[in-house]
Amino acid sequence: MKALTIRQPWAGAIAHQSKRVENRSWKLPAKHEGARILIHAGAQPDKWAAVYGEHLDVYSAIIAVATISSCHYDNGNPVCCSYWAQPDLYHWELADVIALPEPVPAKGALGFWTPSDEIVNAALRQETGVAL
Repeated sequence: MKALTIRQPWAGAIAHQSKRVENRSWKLPAKHEGARILIHAGAQPDKWAAVYGEHLDVYSAIIAVATISSCHYDNGNPVCCSYWAQPDLYHWELADVIALPEPVPAKGALGFWTPSDEIVNAALRQETGVAL
């Protein structure tokens, strides 16, 4: 299972609010479309973000599990897929997002990265409520 590091407050908005689009400058590799991934809140915040609410202050931890359902490029179309979508970027659409009750501490990385089995199991136990 892969993980994707996202800066706060964006990661928290995915886990605990209605953000279901991850804006990226690069196209989603086809092998990841439809994949279940771990959402990792990065160590550094996006200091320019204006998102408010609870659960946006967790850093360096897995905070949710999601499915990347599709990817498309937004060429500036004023009517797009989401309030959270930004123009001139790839939109990775997320589905089946489940926020974890307890963050799982983890050091992230750029791009997709492979967490240890221990981290994956700790996250999936919370997602399913079943010991692995």
